[in-house]
Amino acid sequence: MSALLPVPRRAARPARARFAYTDAQLREFAAHALELARRGGAAACECEVSEGHGLSVTVRKGEVETIEHNRDKAIAVTVYLGERPAVRRGHASTSDFSTAALERTVEAALAIARRTAPDPYAGPPEPELLARGAPDLDLFHPWSIGVDEAIRLARRIERAAFALSPKIRNSEGAMVSAQHGQFVFANSLGFMHGYPSSRHSLSLAVIAEDGGQMQRDDWYSAARSPARLADPEALGRYAGERALARLGARKIATCQAPVLFEAPVATGLLAAFANAASGGNLYRRASFLVDALGQAVFAPNVTIEERPHEPQGLASAPFDEEGVATRTRAVVAGGELRGYFLGCYAARKLGLQSTGNAGGPHNLGARADGPDLAGMLKKLGRGLLVTELLGHGINLVTGDYSRGAAGYWVEGGEIAYPVEEITVAGNLKDMFRGIVAIGSDEVVRGAYRCGSILVDRMTIAGN
Repeated sequence: MSALLPVPRRAARPARARFAYTDAQLREFAAHALELARRGGAAACECEVSEGHGLSVTVRKGEVETIEHNRDKAIAVTVYLGERPAVRRGHASTSDFSTAALERTVEAALAIARRTAPDPYAGPPEPELLARGAPDLDLFHPWSIGVDEAIRLARRIERAAFALSPKIRNSEGAMVSAQHGQFVFANSLGFMHGYPSSRHSLSLAVIAEDGGQMQRDDWYSAARSPARLADPEALGRYAGERALARLGARKIATCQAPVLFEAPVATGLLAAFANAASGGNLYRRASFLVDALGQAVFAPNVTIEERPHEPQGLASAPFDEEGVATRTRAVVAGGELRGYFLGCYAARKLGLQSTGNAGGPHNLGARADGPDLAGMLKKLGRGLLVTELLGHGINLVTGDYSRGAAGYWVEGGEIAYPVEEITVAGNLKDMFRGIVAIGSDEVVRGAYRCGSILVDRMTIAGN
């Protein structure tokens, strides 16, 4: 049951961007906002101007369920009054790009700032942290797909699943989505950069039924370029195979055993780590990683890297939401925590420097040191393979972890039978230090990239 690898299909035809505004016009709006703020008495100002458009189509059991066209635009203005340590911040936004609306938006931001308490940590980035340009990361690949073609593609995905077996009885829908956007970010320190980007996806969720028991599973593929999306029929079949494989699921007795998190759910462990290591939770002291820099928080075999400049990466960016330059770094090396995820405000609160993570991590990945999923099952030997997690049972203050789960019981390194209605529990501090191996069966889920993760021991609550 290895992850579905992207299979290149025929490249989409080149398409016009179909944006309503040029890059030059977005820059003019941003420059005008900065000038209005300066005239209004702002000591500093930031402005982001953005627009986007897209198409999403959902087909369920061959019938068109939704067709959604979206076209959005926004101007967001942040102003700062006074100098540190007595900085007052105000923020306002609008979707109206008229001159009068922009003037009202800047006035609203200034009015809010005048009524806001001084904050010694507020303010724009230190000038030396700003990106010195925006290198092309190949993030924009427009997809000229129309409604009719999207419907046909969604039907192909769904038909492939239904063709597997008569036990595939129902569908929650196949979706085809093509999204495009562009933005410009500017501040009063002279920074003004932006770029277009795209994100396209295919997905399917189906329900299998046998003997009165029903099981659901899904799969999806997302990419900057439509040419890098998974083959639609292969995606549909894989979603169906996953649902069929869960039929006959059993409950198991409560026990302690090794747990192997399949790659898609293993990315959730990376996300939990990133949340615990994020500035807001750290300065509020709402994280078990407070004051943990330089400490061994993972097993010695674990290295976690942030790679924001990967071409076509789903979370690639030359600078963060404040204009601070991003950089490639090892956040964890040899199990040791080397860095946090900080924007400027949180960094100042902590007495540290921004890491270019205003807005979150950029392509955070755990380096594989283990084999593919079949090999990871051999390493597991006897224990639980988790393929689905339910609920939000993570306490970042203590690290306590308790999630509803479903998956497969493994004996002798082979899947024995599916299991359901269980809970896996432990503590993230112990789980991170108990990582035995990270598989090469890597998948990407948004900002996170990871293979399956084997944890040496957890409590599995069942009957």
